Amino acid sequence: MSTRRTLEERIADAQKEAEQKQNRLKELLQEQKKAERKARTHRLCERGGKVESLLPDLARLDDEQFKTFVQKTLLTGFAEKILRQLLPPDAEAEKGGGDSGPLSTETAKTAQPPVTNGNGKTGDAAKVAS
Repeated sequence: MSTRRTLEERIADAQKEAEQKQNRLKELLQEQKKAERKARTHRLCERGGKVESLLPDLARLDDEQFKTFVQKTLLTGFAEKILRQLLPPDAEAEKGGGDSGPLSTETAKTAQPPVTNGNGKTGDAAKVAS
């Protein structure tokens, strides 16, 4: 009896090994996604906590009121200008453009509700904020 394995046995072993490597790859990708979700959740909690520490009354707002607050304060040309100043110059290229982010000019134009200027008249949010 020969100790040499047949070609079919070697093919079967190679297929089994490839399947094991494919499964290991899937496991690693799942671990990576889990780590990314965990990091995102941590970042959101940290940033939300920092915002509430600066403006404690935000905790009293319901979700709709908070959304309105964010739209009226953050989705403005002034906020976008500050954000652009804080980001490194090449950050837009890394994100795939710059007009696709949540504070893009188009988003700020379409998502911001009218803002009153204190005397009941509505005006441009960027003018009010600046």
